[in-house]
Amino acid sequence: MPQTLKRTDELLEKANSLPLCSGVYIMRDKNGKVIYVGKSRKLKNRVSQYFQNSRKNLKTSRMVSCAEDFDYIICNTEIEALTLENTLIKQYSPKYNIKLKDAKAYPYIKITDESYPKIVFTRSRIADKGKYFGPFSGTATVYSVLDIIHKSLGIPRCKRQFPKDIGKERPCLYYQIGQCCGVCTGKVSEKEYSALIKCAADILKGNTAEAKKNLTEQMLQFAENEQFEAAAKCRDTLESLDKLHQKQNVVASPDTEMDVFGLWQDDYCSCISCLYIRGGAVVDKNDYIFNSETEVDESALCAFLVEHYQRHGEIPKEIIVSFQLDVQDKEMLEQFFSERAKRKITVRRPERGSTRQLCDTVVANAQQKALQNKLEAQKDEEVLVDLAQLLHLESIPTRIEAYDISNIGTENITAGMVVYINGKPSKKDYRVFNIKTVDGTDDYGSMREALRRRMTHLINDTSGSFSEYPDLILIDGGKSHVSIVRDVMREFDVDLSVFGMVKDDFHKTRALCTDTQEINIAKQRSIFTLIYKIQEEVHRFTVGKTTNAKRSTLKHSSLEKIQGIGPSKAKKLLQHFGTLSALKNASEQQIANVVGITANDAHNVYLYFNKTEN
Repeated sequence: MPQTLKRTDELLEKANSLPLCSGVYIMRDKNGKVIYVGKSRKLKNRVSQYFQNSRKNLKTSRMVSCAEDFDYIICNTEIEALTLENTLIKQYSPKYNIKLKDAKAYPYIKITDESYPKIVFTRSRIADKGKYFGPFSGTATVYSVLDIIHKSLGIPRCKRQFPKDIGKERPCLYYQIGQCCGVCTGKVSEKEYSALIKCAADILKGNTAEAKKNLTEQMLQFAENEQFEAAAKCRDTLESLDKLHQKQNVVASPDTEMDVFGLWQDDYCSCISCLYIRGGAVVDKNDYIFNSETEVDESALCAFLVEHYQRHGEIPKEIIVSFQLDVQDKEMLEQFFSERAKRKITVRRPERGSTRQLCDTVVANAQQKALQNKLEAQKDEEVLVDLAQLLHLESIPTRIEAYDISNIGTENITAGMVVYINGKPSKKDYRVFNIKTVDGTDDYGSMREALRRRMTHLINDTSGSFSEYPDLILIDGGKSHVSIVRDVMREFDVDLSVFGMVKDDFHKTRALCTDTQEINIAKQRSIFTLIYKIQEEVHRFTVGKTTNAKRSTLKHSSLEKIQGIGPSKAKKLLQHFGTLSALKNASEQQIANVVGITANDAHNVYLYFNKTEN
């Protein structure tokens, strides 16, 4: 009997011995690495299905062929199993599970937790007391919403801290043109400001109807009290909200609050599209693409919904799905979301009517997104095939690493490494090397150190991005740079394809080169475009890291190099003398007269500036 079939039979026997209760199962490969995590209300039935040929599709077969063993954890309830499954997926990031993009990549809008809260853009969601809205599909959406809120409600966008900074400075230009309520003037009470923030929160939730209702009540109250200027401000805000609603695609009645998920999948990939509907209008959308290896069954879809709403702070009244869910799974999700939202949440798959039509539209959107992704991937693959043929590579360059050197003077010498996988930048794999052993602006020496450190990781690391062999290395430089890299690889007995990215007199991409010849890429438009993008990206990344390093050093005064002088004392000295030149010319006694500076400090400072004379 073949080894694979024998192992499958052993796993089936093990699965048949599992209990018929709720729990989580963990599939592992031959190296013990977790490749899939799932949950089930009946572990025995669910896990045994994987090792029965009649119950497997192509994706499942691919995963099962890699499974060497499995573990399981018994849970008291299905909710507990669902929560544990989600936790383990985050912990292990298994290859065959649905994984959403890192939350850091998504933009959010945050209302800070202060007596006078601010409304700001952020990409990080942390466990503070602030209120987060999103994630949004892109920064354009975020800034559009922020612009409307700032202009219509007059929420301050400055960096002043209230109430501490009230009355300290003159009002800004936004106040002068009527786009800020002017908290800094002291004319806006904390209670009035809280009402504005509540209105902003309603808008961010998509509940413009509630915001308009509150604003209308305020406008009438202001008018009754003959506060006509405040009433006019409310009127203008109401008009802005009407314009916002007109811009949005109205698809349902004004009180409708729902998210609609549509699933499309084929042998190439799967796509889940989502429309966010608030106040009957589409306020945003998101598309999630998963590769052909990702398991997208009912259990995986339940886990996806849980993960999705752990990232989205706001859960709507209704969650509409295009895909079939088991009755018990549906009830479990409703219970889970209702407990989280502290109100009744409905999960359903419509069979007919306008909601079914809307659902079909979202599925069509998912299909179109999947097709677009497929065409782009095919185009990228064609470029990589052409590049492999042009450079006579042994295989298609799936992983490309590019290197550049940047420095500001003789300090902060940095080597940047960017990674392209399947023709797309993989920013999580970018790395930076702070050059330590090279004196002065020696690009060749810096490149040698960076590649030695990279090769050391390649030889010694057993996991992570650094352990993966690149199919192609590109260097921002010419033949001499390539020669240096080849020397380094010979030191480590590593044989990789290396080419230089040659620039013309205008610092633009011109050709690729080995250590002996140049290869013209000008006539290969698609290849030229790819190489140009890579060269610009590695330059941008490396220069950015160098600039940040320089900024960091500039934050520290040169006085801090003196023994006993820290940031506080350096600040006192500069404030007292006004300039560094004046401090240099001061006597030891004059330095000692500065409040907070001891006689010993003064002696050290004086010696530091006058050591050449002693």
